[in-house]
Formats: sequence, structure tokens, C-alpha cells
Amino acid sequence: MAHTQGIHHLGLTVPNIKEASTFFIDALGFTQVGDVPSYPAIFVSDGAVMLTLWQAEEPEQAAPFDRTKNIGLHHFALRIADSITLDEVYQQLKIRSDVTIEFAPEALGENGIQHMMCRIPGNIRLELITL
Repeated sequence: MAHTQGIHHLGLTVPNIKEASTFFIDALGFTQVGDVPSYPAIFVSDGAVMLTLWQAEEPEQAAPFDRTKNIGLHHFALRIADSITLDEVYQQLKIRSDVTIEFAPEALGENGIQHMMCRIPGNIRLELITL
């Protein structure tokens, strides 16, 4: 039996904390649940998952993410209620200037699961998936 009980929160270092928090709030309906301006950090939640967004100290010095070469976070996935909602979110995301769609909603195997992949502000890979 596992000693853990799922993710409490996920911390992401981002080049622009305001752009990142605005994305989660405006595009995905998250709520800001706290902040630490001196750190600086902003905490957002969808009611099930909390994200801690940390401002990078010198974002212009950061190496761009390459999923085949960097160690650490490859992507993270957020659950979407159903394929209809997934398509609605996709339609909203594909017209945003701060999002790059890697692939539109598609089947993940033959099990009825649908998913899509995009890059959000800060070039972080986000998968949206139905279960």
C-alpha cells in the first residue's frame, strides 16, 4: 500500500508569474488562493489541484525547455470532465496568443480516453485529458 495520497500541489517556476497566473485563471477557471509577494509566488487552484507559480529570478538567462534533453518535468496533466468539455477548452485555447497547441484532442489508444497537449505561458507543457 502506498504511503502517499496523490499530489497536494505542483510548483512551477515561470518566467512571468502574472502571465502564468492569468492563464490558469482566465483560460481554465482556476482561482487565486494565495500569494507571497516577497518570494514571489502565486497559488492557484481548480478545487482539486493547487499550483504554486514561482517567479524565475532571471528568466532571460534560463535555458528553453527541451522535453528530450532536460531532466525534470516533461509535462503535467489536468483532468477534464468529458470529451465535450475538452473540445470546448481546446476551442478557447487555440485562439489565445499565449498558448501553442502541440496537438488537438485525440484518442489515447482505444480505451475512450481523449487528450490534447499545449504549451502555456513560460513554455510549460500541459496535457488536458479525459478519463
